[in-house]
Formats: sequence, structure tokens, C-alpha cells
Amino acid sequence: MLQPGIDPPLPDKPSIAVLPFANMSGDPEQEYFADGMVEEIITALSRIRWLFVIARNSSFTYKGQAIDAKQVGRELGVRYVLEGSVRKAGGRVRITAQLIDATSGAHLWADRFDGSLEDVFELQDKVASRVAGVIEPALQAAETARSAGRPTTDLTAYDLYLRAYAMVMSSAVRDPEALRLLEQAVTRDPGYGPALALGALCCFRLLENGRSEDRELDRGKGIDFARRALEVAGDDPGMGRPARCRDRTCRDRAAPQPARPRRNVVCRNRSSTFSQPAL
Repeated sequence: MLQPGIDPPLPDKPSIAVLPFANMSGDPEQEYFADGMVEEIITALSRIRWLFVIARNSSFTYKGQAIDAKQVGRELGVRYVLEGSVRKAGGRVRITAQLIDATSGAHLWADRFDGSLEDVFELQDKVASRVAGVIEPALQAAETARSAGRPTTDLTAYDLYLRAYAMVMSSAVRDPEALRLLEQAVTRDPGYGPALALGALCCFRLLENGRSEDRELDRGKGIDFARRALEVAGDDPGMGRPARCRDRTCRDRAAPQPARPRRNVVCRNRSSTFSQPAL
């Protein structure tokens, strides 16, 4: 745990924080889509073994703030900062990104990526690969594309997941609504691991917070979601770890528990779908 006022040291290997991208769509309702793009880019970069990536729940503390890359670098202990914007209009999407050396404030690289919504996964991989190539030219940026197996190819399921994810991150009160969207997502793609893991989390929080209208039904759903998430997770710790936690908790938790404080920590190099309460 970091001590207040003490900046973390830079790690030995290349390190990066991906900050929230600005929503340039002119529609506040599309904020979830911009946040989802950043989540996917973080996940893609986290799969690069030689790259140290700050997790979403730490980098998103800067959402809505005027950003100074050098300050972010000091506070999170990273050498590089990636920032950008997303514009979604009709069936088209544009991602702009710029990479900054947080130790000097120098702009190392900037680019723009345009495509149709059907190409959105490829655009995300292009951003991650370009960043990897700028940070460490001696290593092949193609490693990102080789290792980044996509959890779904169904764009409707993906959009449902992004909407649910935004609800879960905003407030536990919206968990029932998020759960309904996730059930639709996994109906379209029964093997969609992140949606299954997030569905397990929703069930857990309904039980944890005493908001479940049918505890046995939600516990059963949570166990099923977690089991299925584990089956598709393979060796991906980003899904396996939270799914195991949710599975265990849904089995053991039989009564509402008092809320627990969250630890104020900087989380690093974890592609978990959500932040977790202190255990």
C-alpha cells in the first residue's frame, strides 16, 4: 500500500498508465463506449509480458480532471502516459491517441484510427500495438495481436457488456439493470467470459448489499455465471481470479454482510474487469 505523499518508484521494466479517453461524440450517453475502449486497450497492453500496466481503477481516478502527464507519472509510478479521445457517430468510430513521456512531458507519438464499428476490435489492437512499438522498438509489437484473443465477435453482446460495465462502475444500485443487460449479452454469446464474470459480480453485490429480491435465485445465477466464466477463462488471470472469488462468495454467503471499506491503493498490471472491496 502506498503511503500518502510518497510517490511510487518507477518499475524496472517499461510502465504505462492509460488515462480515460475523452468522449467526443457529443452525446453523454456514449460515455460508456469511450470508457470501454480504454478498458480494452488496457487489457491488450496488459497481455504484453514486458510491459507494466496500471489497472483501470487507478488510472480512472483522473477521469474528468485537467491532466498533467508528469504529475500522473509521479503519482502512479509510470514512465509513459497514454491519453486520447473516442468519437462514435452512426456506424463509424474514430480513436485518437497520444503517448507522453511522463518523466519529461515530451510527446512521443500521436495517431488517429478510423473505421466502422465492425472494425472496432482491430482498431483497439492497432492502438495497443503502436504504443508497444514506440515504447520498446526492439521488441515486436505484433506480440499484442498474437496474444489478444477476443472474448466475443458479437458487437451487440459487446455493446450490452459495455453498458452494463458502466452501470456497475457507477453505482451498486444499478446492478439489477446491469444484470439484465449481461443476461442478454450471454444469451447472444454463451461463451462471453467478461460478461459472465461481471454477471457473477452483480449477483454477489446484490447478495452482499441486501438488495436481492430472491436470494436463492441470485445465488444460483452467481454460481452459474462464475462457473461458466472459469470454463472459458483458461489461463487468463484477469477473468479467472475474480470469477473464482465470486464463485466462492456466492456459495458461502447466505446473509447480507455489512459494507466494507475499499482500500485506497494503486493497482498495477491487472486486467480485472472490476475493482474489489477489501477482504
